[in-house]
Amino acid sequence: MVHEVVSVSLGSRRGDQEVEAEFLGQRFRLRREGTDGDVRRAEQRIRELDGRVAAIGLGGIDLYLVAGGRRYVVRQALRLARAARTTPVVDGSLLKHTLERRAVRWLDDEGILPLRGRRTLLVSAVDRFGMAEALVERGADVLFGDLIFGLGLPIPIRTLGRLRLLARLMLPIVAWLPTTWFYPTGRAQEVNRPRGERFFRWAELLAGDFHYLHRHMPSQVEGAAVLTNTVRAHHREWLRERGVRLLITTTPELGGHSFATNLMEGVLVTLSGKRPEALTEAEVLSLLERLGWRPRVAPLL
Repeated sequence: MVHEVVSVSLGSRRGDQEVEAEFLGQRFRLRREGTDGDVRRAEQRIRELDGRVAAIGLGGIDLYLVAGGRRYVVRQALRLARAARTTPVVDGSLLKHTLERRAVRWLDDEGILPLRGRRTLLVSAVDRFGMAEALVERGADVLFGDLIFGLGLPIPIRTLGRLRLLARLMLPIVAWLPTTWFYPTGRAQEVNRPRGERFFRWAELLAGDFHYLHRHMPSQVEGAAVLTNTVRAHHREWLRERGVRLLITTTPELGGHSFATNLMEGVLVTLSGKRPEALTEAEVLSLLERLGWRPRVAPLL
């Protein structure tokens, strides 16, 4: 038996791919399908897949934004998730809270990327609060770029306390807005428009969502390390040209690609045999330990 997990993404179709893999003795077929930012097409595709696949991932959009123990439902994503009546729909938030937090600690513990005092730009923390907390916990000098890159305001956030406060004020509003207002979808993911260059140049570590990094990274970030996910093979050369010395991806590499957290979360949920809302953090961590997923560390220079 082959379990099929499909990520229906608002991203460009140019990133579509399919791979077969085995996890804990079970065979999987993983597929990513872009819809070029067409929300209606994504909703229709989810309806078509419902009941036919093991799990469906939401790509290019978060179902939940989390900050300081509070969770905010993104209305546009909720509409997509409700298009599936039987098949579990996941957005990657479980893995962002667990796998990415573990990845940060592992990199520090192993001495691969010592974090104390390291100047770090996390381009968006509200969709990766686990990573944000782990970076601060390990003593990194973190600048959160949510206002800079999400809302176009050149205001860095320097503490988790301020981030939580801003999140409580703004996320209830942001959750009602179309995703395209604050996140690149469709062909916009392929366009590089540098923003916040002085923050990129300040940082030794660039972390967070790759589409934000790709969208806003300047032509040179010489010597920087990048901690991200959803990296295609051709992105490595793009990063190398900008002077990135080290690429670290939090999800396993399959067929030469690092797949999105929503797709890999679909694998996790399928292996658990439970609905995603029924999974506890302890169960997720136990599964991750059995799977042995570790960050992939690739020198580029």
